[in-house]
Amino acid sequence: MTSSELERYYRILELEPGATLEQINQAYKDLVFVWHPDRLPKDNLRLQHKAQEKLKLFNEARDKLRSLRDKQPNSSYSSPPPAQKPWSTYSYPPHTTYQPPQPNSDLSGKDFSRANLSNRDLSGRNLSYANLSGSNLSDTFMHKVILRGADLSEANLFRANLLLADLRDANLRSANLIGADLSGADLRGADLTGARIRSGDRLLVKLIGAKLAGAIMPDGIIHT
Repeated sequence: MTSSELERYYRILELEPGATLEQINQAYKDLVFVWHPDRLPKDNLRLQHKAQEKLKLFNEARDKLRSLRDKQPNSSYSSPPPAQKPWSTYSYPPHTTYQPPQPNSDLSGKDFSRANLSNRDLSGRNLSYANLSGSNLSDTFMHKVILRGADLSEANLFRANLLLADLRDANLRSANLIGADLSGADLRGADLTGARIRSGDRLLVKLIGAKLAGAIMPDGIIHT
């Protein structure tokens, strides 16, 4: 790999040359989150195609920089983090139509209390009535996840992506929702008593288009 190619890959991920593997992974996840096609208007084909091309570049840059690290074990890169599900579903050939993630295995009713699920990809999965109390779901990707009736009390959902999630009747009491994206989520009947959603008077949760009818808000008031 030439130095100009190397610099190009760093630029694609908006990094300075010499960034650690941890920084590369985080930059990659941040950019994929920003350019996820589901966050863009479906009827804007120009933006949809642009997002697909962007994701191809992000995948290429991350893979090349990871490969470089593997070939240079004595470099300044930090050791790789634990393996996690890759973002391979977001590497699209040009001029194709984006297909949303398909539901994965049925995890309804499963016990994940106090589990560390940080940075996982749970998009589309059925976790209805699952026990996730006290679990770590920070930075977890849960687009269109089904959490109806799930117990998320005291769970850490810091910066979690819950775009279009089904959270009807979910228990979110005392959960940390700071930085979470609940845009378009269905929260009807959910209990958010004591949930952290603000810093002072500043709301730090995205609730654009969320359905809140009948939800118990953090202050105990039922949303009408």
